[in-house]
Formats: sequence, structure tokens, C-alpha cells
Amino acid sequence: MSNSNNIWAIILAAGESKRMKVPKMLLSFNGKTMIEKVIENVLGSEVFNTLVVLGSFRDEILAVLRDLPVKHCYNERYRDGMLSSVQCGIRNLPEGYDAVLIFPGDKPLIEPLVTNKIIAAYRESGKGIIIPVYLKKRGHPLLVDRKYSDSIYNLDPGKGLRSLAEGNPGDVLEVQVNSPGILKDFNTNEDYLNEINQSK
Repeated sequence: MSNSNNIWAIILAAGESKRMKVPKMLLSFNGKTMIEKVIENVLGSEVFNTLVVLGSFRDEILAVLRDLPVKHCYNERYRDGMLSSVQCGIRNLPEGYDAVLIFPGDKPLIEPLVTNKIIAAYRESGKGIIIPVYLKKRGHPLLVDRKYSDSIYNLDPGKGLRSLAEGNPGDVLEVQVNSPGILKDFNTNEDYLNEINQSK
């Protein structure tokens, strides 16, 4: 039986924000930076241990993380894409963890209740890959059991973690959630400004 102490969150904050032209993780979001909001949501859940993967804008993001109860690692290969950051995070976890939850750093609307629901589903189902679903669309965070850590190193970077679920369909559990935040990311200035205007 797993407990929350052995479930880690990996927050992916290494991207270059090419389409935004500015460090996306440091954009203002509800009075905080976007990365702070993501971390706040994770810390508000049953997850005890959080690891932030840094890459582009490392020093600027690190300055924001200094006083937060999270660990961090640096992905030297961050230009290779998101999978390289997941692999970096997995490499930097302690031995003996049970499972990991993958959070993109540009999804500040994932509610703690969603995370807790995924953890509960993992405990109760015995499945190794748990994916939240909203309106038939798969979102984040994705929970992956430790038994897949070696497989993650061998995935096709073009397909990323999607191919892990595709290759192990019998071990996947989709969890229905009533939260559009699992799908909402911010890839363009338009995405960001629309959300800021809506939340005013």
C-alpha cells in the first residue's frame, strides 16, 4: 500500500518559452509568478515531495524557488524537449519512491483536489498509469508508477510520455474530473492575456 510520502511531483520548468518570447514561468498569475502558482497547487495537495526541473532561465526561476519547500535539478538537455526534463527529474528522485506525478510548469489551474483524486485512484486501482480526463480529453498531471522508470529513458522523444500509455493500455486508468484546468496551458501571449482578463 502506497502512502503519499513516497509519491513525488515533478514540475517541468525547463522550457525555452519560444512562442512567448519571455520566461513563461515568471509571468504574473493571480499575484504570484506562474511557477509559484503551480507549486502552490502541488503543495496544497497530498504530495509531500516536489522536484522542479530547471533549464532555460535557470537563475531567474531559481531566485523565485529559493524560499519554497521544493528541490530542484538542472536539465542540461532542456532544448531536446519535455521528455528530456521528465527523464532528468526521474534520475534525480531518491530510490524507493512509489510513483511520480508529472506537472507542466505552465498549468497553474490544476487544482489540489484533482491531484488528490489521482493519488486515490492509484492507491485503489493498482494501475501503474493514471491520467485525468475532462470532457473526454486527457490532461495533467499524469501519474506513473516507478516500475516504468527504465521505460521512460527509452521513449521516443517525438511522442514523449503519450507513448508510455499507448504501449501499456491495460495498465492505464482514466480518472474523470470536473476541472478544465487539467487541459489549460499557456503557449502564446494570447492564451495568457485571455486567462488574465477572464480572471479579473
